[in-house]
Amino acid sequence: MASAVLIQAFFAFRRCLDMFVDFIFGLYWESKRQPIPDLLPRHRMLTESAVTLATRIRNKELTSEELVQACIERIKLVNPILNAVTDERFEDALKEARDIDKKIAEGLPKEYFDKRPFLGVPFTTKESNAISGMLNTLGILSRRHTRAENDAESVRLMRAAGAIPVAVTNVPEINKWQECRNMLFGTTCNPYHSGRTTGGSSGGEGALCAAFATPISLCSDIGGSTRMPAFFCGLFALNPTAGHTSLKGLALRSGLEPSMAAVGFVSRHCSDLAPLTAVVAGDQAPLLNLHAHVDLNTINYYYVETAGDLRVSPISSELRQAMNKVVAKLTELAPSTDKAPKPYYHKGFNYMFALWRYWMTKETDKFPKMLANNRGEVKGLVELPKKLLGMSQFTMAAILKLLDEQVMPQVNAEWAEQLTKEFSDDIISRLGERGVLLFPSAPAAAPHHATLLLRPFNFSYWGVFNVLRLPAAQVPLGLNSKGLPIGIQVVAGPRQDALCLAVAKLLEREFGGYVPPCKILE
Repeated sequence: MASAVLIQAFFAFRRCLDMFVDFIFGLYWESKRQPIPDLLPRHRMLTESAVTLATRIRNKELTSEELVQACIERIKLVNPILNAVTDERFEDALKEARDIDKKIAEGLPKEYFDKRPFLGVPFTTKESNAISGMLNTLGILSRRHTRAENDAESVRLMRAAGAIPVAVTNVPEINKWQECRNMLFGTTCNPYHSGRTTGGSSGGEGALCAAFATPISLCSDIGGSTRMPAFFCGLFALNPTAGHTSLKGLALRSGLEPSMAAVGFVSRHCSDLAPLTAVVAGDQAPLLNLHAHVDLNTINYYYVETAGDLRVSPISSELRQAMNKVVAKLTELAPSTDKAPKPYYHKGFNYMFALWRYWMTKETDKFPKMLANNRGEVKGLVELPKKLLGMSQFTMAAILKLLDEQVMPQVNAEWAEQLTKEFSDDIISRLGERGVLLFPSAPAAAPHHATLLLRPFNFSYWGVFNVLRLPAAQVPLGLNSKGLPIGIQVVAGPRQDALCLAVAKLLEREFGGYVPPCKILE
């Protein structure tokens, strides 16, 4: 009883502290807010889904050159505010588009299009995902001139599907932070509020996609790096079941390493996620059941209102209300009372960060070594005083992560593995083949720049499902009173990715989905 009271008192204190932090940082960042340009009539095609654009190109209603040119022009309009693009291949992309248009004009068999479902559609990807000839710095100064020698496997598969790479986008150092900021390219800004974060590590992709600057945004996720930008930028996303997308060429990976990471996409259109994921899953795509028919009347819904991890900020009232609205709507739509959403909880949610931290030690890429470009090892205790003197090559976020790995006590391996097994067994058993879990995305909507330094564990609401290796979709639910996107996660059992997407589409229909950060001019 006494411990429960202390925990509630602690969370009340955290709420007050978060409000104070938001107030202080808001005094500065609210005055720096810049709106992004409205979408011009000639760029209106960029509102359409990637699937629709590919169909229009195939039917000769639109040329690839027109689409790529519109994408380039839109990037040039919004990037001065967003600071999302780190390198581009505009001229090469236009040349490739013209070559595609010429082939289509001359006539192509149906089989050619079937093998290239996104023929002529431009795409962008995070800069850590290698594109041959383009910058591949991973956000660190020692790699400032490094260019990729080969395409990452996911990029190769996208090219094979007919898509055209146009640009690469900003990431935090080695993809390991909640905000896209580094000492090489600076900070990426949110299109809904330039004084707020886009999230990490695919925040550059989230910014461009939400701003109508790219039809396809290729991302990756090891602790929310796809879903976090989707949430902060009002987009849909799918982090597919781990182990079914190749990581080769992503942050210097060989693709042979076991990992809880996966390749995925953010999109304004939920309908794009299944066909895009099928492309990067390659031969593994059938195992994900992406296109399986889902009878919504047979789904069993479970939900969690908030997690009890003491390291993480408590869920804000507006996001609790968002969850309540979803639960109420699904209860209303339920074919019977036994299909109404039911509460679920496991003690594993009390240790989300600790579990993620432990399983990160099993990943083959080591952050201190990668910060040194694999030429030694960066020491947090050395970099901290250098940072205070303005002499470090790394951000404070990177140094805090170094200190967490090198100074703080390690998580007990036996405890972590036992709890993870119990947690995984319980949630997979509960969800089965027809269940989904509705889960909060984060404690609050997109925070002001730099405030996450004071809330370093909040990403755990996403990271816990990387630990469990479950598919998770991020679903937008409109905007809050400050004009910032809000949403929830939809989680399913292993290889039940289609369930996540089916519920995401249902919520898109009921709540409207993506809401633009600018006007669409007629």
